[in-house]
Amino acid sequence: MSIELKTKYGHIDISNEVIATIAGGAAVDCYGIVGMASKKQLKDGIAEILKKENFAKGIVVRQEGDQVHIDMYIIVSYGTKISEVAHNVQTKVKYTLNKTVGLEVDSVNIFVQGVRVLNP
Repeated sequence: MSIELKTKYGHIDISNEVIATIAGGAAVDCYGIVGMASKKQLKDGIAEILKKENFAKGIVVRQEGDQVHIDMYIIVSYGTKISEVAHNVQTKVKYTLNKTVGLEVDSVNIFVQGVRVLNP
């Protein structure tokens, strides 16, 4: 699937994987984020941290009519306020997608898959 944008210059198709990669890159730059997690947790409940090339496995991009919704699965660092981290991720992802792609995102849903202690 892809997102279709119509501009005065023509028609643009952007794949969901590209949107997921941009959103994931914006998210991991936020303070308090250890990394992106897979949307499918392992059997023992341990969330795997995804590398940059696999961000699409931890992000779901949905288009319902003219609305775009993004579900993100993240791992936060221990000792941070989860609600603030989630709010910062939502704000940064919306801003980044609007500035880089010109895409208006209606909702960014955050699913915290785990908490990790960072080694000093």
